[in-house]
Amino acid sequence: MDIGVFIPIGNNGWLISETAPQYMPTFALNKEIVQKAEKYRFDFALSMIKLRGFGGKTQFWEHNLESFTLMAGLAAVTNRIKIFATAATLTLPPAIVARMAATVDSIAPGRFGINLITGWQKAEYDQMGLWPGESHYADRYNYLAEYATVLKELMQTGVSDFKGKYFEMHDCRVSPYPKDVKIICAGSSDEGLAFTAQYADYSFALGKGTNTPTAFAPVNQRLAAARAKTGRDVGSYILFMIIADETDDKAMAKWRLYRDGADQEALAWLTNQAAPNAQGGTSNTNTTQLAAPESAVNLNMGTLVGSYESVARMLDEVAGVPETKGVLLVFDDFVRGVEDFGTKIQPKMQSRRAALADA
Repeated sequence: MDIGVFIPIGNNGWLISETAPQYMPTFALNKEIVQKAEKYRFDFALSMIKLRGFGGKTQFWEHNLESFTLMAGLAAVTNRIKIFATAATLTLPPAIVARMAATVDSIAPGRFGINLITGWQKAEYDQMGLWPGESHYADRYNYLAEYATVLKELMQTGVSDFKGKYFEMHDCRVSPYPKDVKIICAGSSDEGLAFTAQYADYSFALGKGTNTPTAFAPVNQRLAAARAKTGRDVGSYILFMIIADETDDKAMAKWRLYRDGADQEALAWLTNQAAPNAQGGTSNTNTTQLAAPESAVNLNMGTLVGSYESVARMLDEVAGVPETKGVLLVFDDFVRGVEDFGTKIQPKMQSRRAALADA
């Protein structure tokens, strides 16, 4: 099973809480995290892109770096780990993304990939005059299909003459062009999974619940059904938060502390921004899940809380779910979390024995 780290490009990582660690995103912080991840044989690092946060007392995600430039810097200070940047497709034309990909690929040959997002938070794009209107919620995967077609043509051949509803290329050229840039898509709606099965190499979905490591299995089953229609090999990466300590009780005490300090003002903003997206498509979306009231303090992602031994056992259960290619991990404290994972959790995982044996 592959292991990735979803690095904290935004302030405070993935905990919308006044009692969680409070910090600003910097290159130095992310460099330390990714270099530790590489040291401990993580397979990849991925950064999101966020253009406007949720406010509240913690100013959650109001402070963000930019994904491509950050990952280019990290590519230059690493040697083995794969590097994925996120393209907000409403802000960057596919020809520009192809050229940026070629540039990062020249820094880290064969190690670069792109996460394509359609955009769901209107405030991010409306502030710049880039929001295409409410129809985007229903049309976004049609838009993304054309975007991906142009992008892949340019990255694979250096030329695109594509003509569509949203994009019209006229002998568009990119040179040099990268040779093998993988694409991730985070859509878990039926439309999103259909897109992923047709155009992407990996699917990125949220784990579910607290200490329920296999609850995401239906998403994998839906991806398998979509993949059966295209005949393409598409791996599934599942996002989990790790809150670990020496004992189960100590780890659970931290989790209770974070929940008790939830930033209610920021959570209300998140729910308000996510509502139109849920109405525009199916209910099986990452956005619908992350804004649900049950545990929005950590965006309702799957959360593994416990001792180092307990977390290792639960991650092995994740690895046993059919269609699972790997996990993408976040931590309450990233620097300590990656260190603890590398020294105290990973050595106890049956599913990582082969990877460690190759080190």
